[in-house]
Amino acid sequence: MLRSTSSIAQVPRYLSNYKSLYQIDPRAANKQWFEDAHFGLFIHYGLYSQLGKGEWVQFRDTIPVHEYAQLKDAFTAQGFNAKRIVALARRAGMKYITITSKHHEGFCLFDTKETDYNSVNSPAKRDLIGELAIACEKAGLGLFLYYSYAADWHHPYFYAAEPNGFSRPFYLEKQPEYQYEKREDFRHYITYVHAQLRELLTQYPTIAGIWFDPIKGVYNRPELFPIEDTYKLIRQLSPHALISFKQGANGEEDFMAPERGGNTRVSVDNPLAQQVYVLNQDKLKEVCNTMQKHVKNIQGENWGYNKGLDGHHLKVLEVRALLNESYEKHYNLLLNIGPLGDGSVHPEDVYTLSNLNKK
Repeated sequence: MLRSTSSIAQVPRYLSNYKSLYQIDPRAANKQWFEDAHFGLFIHYGLYSQLGKGEWVQFRDTIPVHEYAQLKDAFTAQGFNAKRIVALARRAGMKYITITSKHHEGFCLFDTKETDYNSVNSPAKRDLIGELAIACEKAGLGLFLYYSYAADWHHPYFYAAEPNGFSRPFYLEKQPEYQYEKREDFRHYITYVHAQLRELLTQYPTIAGIWFDPIKGVYNRPELFPIEDTYKLIRQLSPHALISFKQGANGEEDFMAPERGGNTRVSVDNPLAQQVYVLNQDKLKEVCNTMQKHVKNIQGENWGYNKGLDGHHLKVLEVRALLNESYEKHYNLLLNIGPLGDGSVHPEDVYTLSNLNKK
């Protein structure tokens, strides 16, 4: 685990070529590096990986909270190898990695004192984020931490399920684990989030930034989320850290991060979305896409591992086409893999990424 506080004197290794600018303005140096980096590896890994039906399986199949949480007891991550993941990213020409520290399911891949719903308190007994942070630092790769800010299907005080939202799965029976009753209760969740962000930014001070999701949760209930306070906390704890929140939550993000195809506009009927789009439209952009293809009639999502998509992963020429498009349209490409249940990288993805730069 990397425990210390970030300082201007401590230049992360991935920023070693930007030292002069870092001494003047750490965040400006990080932005310049990010623009130059261009190509990154996205990793969706969690309890859902064991089921092989995508990262939204708890929501889509309305698996009861208690039943879903039992997946923690089988979480070994025995195939998760940070050094191999970093080596694979480097072979593909990637300059950074973004990994789910906590997805909507609420399970954490890092050492946290805020909940026992984490990888250290599972059979794995490992801080996977800490391992990856060390491997990235040694290899000179940047590391962003994805954090599900506006959805948590495990925390007792996240707000209740609503039509056209995904704050909670639509359970037919009351879940005793859920204790949210009134708006004031949501402060318990925000306190939890801020405590975890403090952990992430102090335990792993060399990370490149925080990658928030899902933006629709903020657009649906903006009054619940103290975005300015959250961003202020990050800026105070890490002078260089970049912040993204998809198309944007308040316009103070460092870059936009839409999904697939570079479409940066969402929720055209939402005033907040429209306002933030105007503020962010000229900023750096990063588009994420997936190695697992979207295939009609195959159930489940394709960010986390979906067994039904075996044999339907991008090939070398298809990834090259995505890269070419990203250069033509001037945005970073964040290419996602969904490791298998044991944490190992899917063999199809290993082959493609290993051969991406071969002639």
